[in-house]
Amino acid sequence: MAHSARRDSPKLPDFSLLKRLAKDQLVYLLEQLPGKKDLFIEADLMSPLDRIANVSTLKQHEVDKLYKVEYKPIVSTSDQLCFLIRPRIKTVKWICDVANADKAAGRFRRYKIIFTPQKFYACESVLEEQGLFGDVTTDEWSFYLLPLDDDIISMELPEFFRDNFLAGDQRWVRTAGSTLHLLHSIYGPFSKIYGIGRCSKMVYESWREQVEEEETKARQAEIGNVFLIDRDVDFVTPLCSQVVYEGLVDDIFKIKCGCVGFGTDATSDKNVKVMLNSQDKVFNEIRNEHFSNVFGFLSQKARNLQTAYDKRRGMDIKQMKTFVSEELKGLKQEHRLLSLHISASETIMKKKTKQDFQEMLKTEHSLLEGFEIRECISFIEEHIIRLVSMIESLRLLCLLSITENGLLPKDYRSLKALFLQSYGVEHLLTFANLKQLGLLVEQQPGETLTAMESKVGKLVNDKTAGKLTDAFSSLAKKSNFRALSRKLNLVPKSDEEYNLRVPRDMAYIFSGAYIPLSCKLIEQVLERGGWTGLEEVTRLLNGHEFSVTGNNGADLRANNDAPRIVVVMFLGGCTFSEISALRFLGKEKGYKFIVVTTAITNSSRLLEALLENHMRPVNT
Repeated sequence: MAHSARRDSPKLPDFSLLKRLAKDQLVYLLEQLPGKKDLFIEADLMSPLDRIANVSTLKQHEVDKLYKVEYKPIVSTSDQLCFLIRPRIKTVKWICDVANADKAAGRFRRYKIIFTPQKFYACESVLEEQGLFGDVTTDEWSFYLLPLDDDIISMELPEFFRDNFLAGDQRWVRTAGSTLHLLHSIYGPFSKIYGIGRCSKMVYESWREQVEEEETKARQAEIGNVFLIDRDVDFVTPLCSQVVYEGLVDDIFKIKCGCVGFGTDATSDKNVKVMLNSQDKVFNEIRNEHFSNVFGFLSQKARNLQTAYDKRRGMDIKQMKTFVSEELKGLKQEHRLLSLHISASETIMKKKTKQDFQEMLKTEHSLLEGFEIRECISFIEEHIIRLVSMIESLRLLCLLSITENGLLPKDYRSLKALFLQSYGVEHLLTFANLKQLGLLVEQQPGETLTAMESKVGKLVNDKTAGKLTDAFSSLAKKSNFRALSRKLNLVPKSDEEYNLRVPRDMAYIFSGAYIPLSCKLIEQVLERGGWTGLEEVTRLLNGHEFSVTGNNGADLRANNDAPRIVVVMFLGGCTFSEISALRFLGKEKGYKFIVVTTAITNSSRLLEALLENHMRPVNT
């Protein structure tokens, strides 16, 4: 396969402790309401809760019935109601309606709201306005981190991206700071903290305040370096099509809290729910591979499995008994997983190897390289006219805008009009959201052509000259992406053949066409021990970078692995492609990266969070 771990690779800390802490605190909060009770759980908390405390655990602590919060009159007959919710005004108002309806009917019940990961004043003020502040007790389940795998931890806060970067709502900054504080408290003092982005700076400040409020004790450090990065530092990476296996599985089957449901198109007769992590031996070997390598590995695995089964022939009774007791169960489990991943790969192959997908990848690569931009625009226009996919059309438009430092006014107007005609005028607000984030913008006058190039454009009027003028335009624009690409060598030279079986750098995650900016920044900062020498890069990224020496009370000598353990915290979401790239980088450089993210994202989730139409549910 592509790459193997170095022998001196450090061991990762044990993050199962985070689950135990979250479970113990939840049990404690449930016991604060003694006796039988019904538990109402908000929909987007059900999957994370299932990873922490299953139904039998809840039943052991006198939870009688479980309901999903559905914003309608309840059917529960219990005298005690417990609500496990996110701190949302809409949900608190619904709970007030439930309590007021009981009051009107002359029914007495006890009500308890458990906010997670924290409660906000705005929610408590709603209870006060409704006259229920004394009747409804509130508490806080500080469930900040859900370990999805040995090296992936999620805050499971997908709303962080829209709230912080679009709405300017900074309420989650304190939550992210508390998340960092939890890791600091359990896994030891950090030796260095690096970061880039406005939100990262605020999260760091929030964490520092919390650290300063407590008494520092010397202890062994298990984590050395921490890197904080805002999602808006690198929008190109999540907008590119994923082609590593885990990314493709997420795009097609939707991985949720580390679990995936393979539908009947991937299995013969029924839906199958599978936990995707390093415990799945088959998945663990292919998760970071470029999809073109996956079938070869699965075929070899199937042959090896058949050879292992064939060993039974010629065995005597004693050998057969040993085989059945020690090997057969493992072989059957591996066979089941192998069958599932072969079926999933076949489904991916059907959907992702069509002509349309190949043309889309070609268009993406051209945009990243800055070649044949007119042909790319024609492809996007055709994509919109054919109504192939609204999200895919938006994704290509945003990628065009970012890589070209905005669209030419005539292109912006025509593509916007075409999109609105095809997908609905309500997306005027979507365009406003994309513009606010800098994802899809129109170039301002004076940014397109130099004076001399303008004269050249006026002198010649035929179609060839038009293409020439567009070429000049592409070269003349002050494109931050182009400048960053050159300075950091993000786009490998296209004339060199790229071996996807034995990749030489992180570009393999995008078929050798692009090294993710986020991961390249992390590599450069770790190599340099800070931002020195990257001043021009940080200027192009609008600054807000910082580098701080920690190590307060750390006993790094007790654990030599700590300096090579790096926590990378993505504020606003992280893709599986970036996780694969960091794993590759870690194996190359001898680091172990732990990815902490507000949520796992991809192009669909990123853009769906910015849609403004009657179909998108709005959290108030």
